[in-house]
Amino acid sequence: MNTTHILSFLSDLQANNEKAWMDQHRDRYQTARQHFIDLVGHVLGELSIDDESLRGLNPKDCIFRINRDIRFSKDKSPYKNNFGAAMAEGGKKTDQALYYLHLQPNGESFLAGGIYQPPPPTLAKVRQEIDYNASELKTITDAPAFKKYFGEIQGDALKRAPKGYEPDHPNIELLKLKSYLVMHKLTDKQVADKQFPATAVNVFQSMQPFLNYLNVAVS
Repeated sequence: MNTTHILSFLSDLQANNEKAWMDQHRDRYQTARQHFIDLVGHVLGELSIDDESLRGLNPKDCIFRINRDIRFSKDKSPYKNNFGAAMAEGGKKTDQALYYLHLQPNGESFLAGGIYQPPPPTLAKVRQEIDYNASELKTITDAPAFKKYFGEIQGDALKRAPKGYEPDHPNIELLKLKSYLVMHKLTDKQVADKQFPATAVNVFQSMQPFLNYLNVAVS
């Protein structure tokens, strides 16, 4: 799991984002990708000790393609300048709350998780759970490890109270959210550190109660 190699490759790709360069450096890409597969496999193995939904999950089912979809984009760069993996039951095609690992040079790496822009029925279930059981969520978000790594729940929010909820609801700011996400940003030095796999596991383990809460809501 050589994360230094991953960042080095992605940095060079960012500076030479074209098919001819990639063709010439295909071996470097394959090596970097294998290091990322190994990293995701390690994280899955550690998290699955407590999170049964991850058991037996193939890392390759979690990792996103490096090719960009340029059909509707003004930016015609053919490749992403990052490696990303969404870890949850069903891999990256899941409809559940997920762990997300993102490696990108120049201080753009991060560890995140939650539910991003869910469809209206799913969003309604999360809001209903918060309406009925906000105390459990607040216990989770008040935990020292949660505050240390994530601070607070993030996500775009409505300007007004969602339909069915009063503007003076005691948890109206949580109910206004359209996504329920947490994020822990990383420096290149942190990613390149030999202890990074263990660090990633620790951060994701601190996220588990939050994801469990969301998954109970949408189940």
